[in-house]
Amino acid sequence: MPTVLITGANRGLGLEFARQYAGEGWRGVATCRDPDGAAELRGLGGVEVHALDIDDFSAIDRLAADLADTPIDLLIGNAGVYGPKGCALDDVDYHAWARVLHTNTIAQMRLAQAFLPHVSAGQGKRIAVLTSKMGSMADNGSGGSYIYRSSKAALNAVMKSLSIDVASRGIVVLALHPGWVRTDMGGPHGLIDPPESVTGMRRVIADAGLRQSGGFFDYRGAEVPW
Repeated sequence: MPTVLITGANRGLGLEFARQYAGEGWRGVATCRDPDGAAELRGLGGVEVHALDIDDFSAIDRLAADLADTPIDLLIGNAGVYGPKGCALDDVDYHAWARVLHTNTIAQMRLAQAFLPHVSAGQGKRIAVLTSKMGSMADNGSGGSYIYRSSKAALNAVMKSLSIDVASRGIVVLALHPGWVRTDMGGPHGLIDPPESVTGMRRVIADAGLRQSGGFFDYRGAEVPW
């Protein structure tokens, strides 16, 4: 039975990842800040739920220690934040910027680092993080959104470097753009629903090999320009 670890799994894309993998017989290890408030997640069969705030590095280390004997076939770094909406040139909240960078970039690296032994011990050997086309330099034609864009661009750079550093272990690292999804973060005007996005991303993850490692792909498998 393969095992997937999913962060931020109490709602949206994280919950849908947990639902789909559990439905195919995977063992799910799902995390969220407040398991008591995640009734839908806790109701999924085959999924064990752990409390985790990814901004708390001690909590990441404790969870890694608790799961020391658990090989992880797939690690999905889904937890993230958008930060202040808009963020125009004359309205930058620098304290919020630091918090968003910590959650969306630095904590993702810490999570991957802490669970590298688990992923190395798994058969699947995959790490996937949810990023965004808003982190693409080539795709930026509208400006603004300094905080969110920079956090995802930095995450892409981190995952590219990680892919090179872990290639000798046979680990595949992917940066995935889920599309504009109708979730709490994406809002009601998104173009697709979570099941379509997650089904596509799961296909990309399953089909990827070391040749694709370090790549930036959307949920349909198309490569996104840096």
